[in-house]
Amino acid sequence: MSFSEPLPLKSGAVLPAYSLAYETYGTLNAERSNAVLVCHALNASHHVAGLDEQGHAGWWDNLVGPGKPLDTERFFVIGVNNPGSCFGSTGPMHLNGASGRPWGADFPVVTVEDWVDAQARLVQRLGIDQLAAVLGGSLGGMQALAWTLRHPARVRHCIAVATAPNLSAQNIAFNEVARRAIITDPDFHGGHFYEHGVLPRRGLRVARMIGHITYLSDDAMEAKFGRELRAAELGYSTQEIEFQIESYLRHQGDKFSEYFDANTYLLITRALDYFDPAREHGGDLARACAVAREHQFLLVSFTTDWRFAPARSREIVKALVDNRIDVSYAEIAAPHGHDAFLLDDERYHRVMRAYFEKVAGPAPGRPKPDAPPRGADAAGVLGVQDV
Repeated sequence: MSFSEPLPLKSGAVLPAYSLAYETYGTLNAERSNAVLVCHALNASHHVAGLDEQGHAGWWDNLVGPGKPLDTERFFVIGVNNPGSCFGSTGPMHLNGASGRPWGADFPVVTVEDWVDAQARLVQRLGIDQLAAVLGGSLGGMQALAWTLRHPARVRHCIAVATAPNLSAQNIAFNEVARRAIITDPDFHGGHFYEHGVLPRRGLRVARMIGHITYLSDDAMEAKFGRELRAAELGYSTQEIEFQIESYLRHQGDKFSEYFDANTYLLITRALDYFDPAREHGGDLARACAVAREHQFLLVSFTTDWRFAPARSREIVKALVDNRIDVSYAEIAAPHGHDAFLLDDERYHRVMRAYFEKVAGPAPGRPKPDAPPRGADAAGVLGVQDV
């Protein structure tokens, strides 16, 4: 979908005419009240569910679809690719109308708030005045939270999974190391590598390897790889692959470098760094969340997620409770680390299904689901662990 009206950005810059790639699933009801926006994380896209033309499944296909926790027989689901990405929406790989060459490093810095504003324009263009819910995991969860703060009248429910109110210093550090790997690649050419006919694959490989380590828990890596060797015996080499975990990381890096754009990686990790709604309220997250008093929230975290640890979700829960906002919280004991939000887990999906039943209300002829046990907090916090 193309937009001729420029998009003002938080930095003070402006993104001129641009396009957003999107997909929809299910049917918008007559009241236009059953729309759910799904926000993508770092390396995902608008292709949320089902198979694309190449036969690739959507990145959240186990959660979204007919009869699934986010049931497209009841909801109209929208997946949008954010500006600055490399999967169809206007980004660094596209031509800059002012210069006649690819944007490259000249593409303006975008933030979570800018993405939400762009999404809001698309939702409005689709004729939807208010979303039933906004859903996202990780960076997508930050976008879901930002929707309630920037466009509070245009969404009823917020579902934020494996996310945080801002990045810790350690997370910013991981992002910086990954960015430096890309920027110092000789093929990067200051971000204008397209004109040189090359790609900074070496930097992208290292960036992906660093990121992938943070997405997995120590237990998951130990269970899957341990200290298993690639060959029968040690090779006593400092440069060749010795352990299976090394082989796995190199495979992930190689694959990533073939389809992801280096400038997009820089933009998206910086948007992660910048997200901090409390910053404009003297560091007080509760004050930042006060505008969301009319919303209902579900926060989900995973016990072994050390990148966006459960304590970070609980910070958001506390800020909402301080405002007496209706919030449910599920903490799932899962061994997979940050990637758990993308994986099949019956307990996690049961929580999601129950909450979307709440969003939709019982369909005609269907019995009302049993209400989950409620906690003692006045705001209605549902604490779920080992669900």
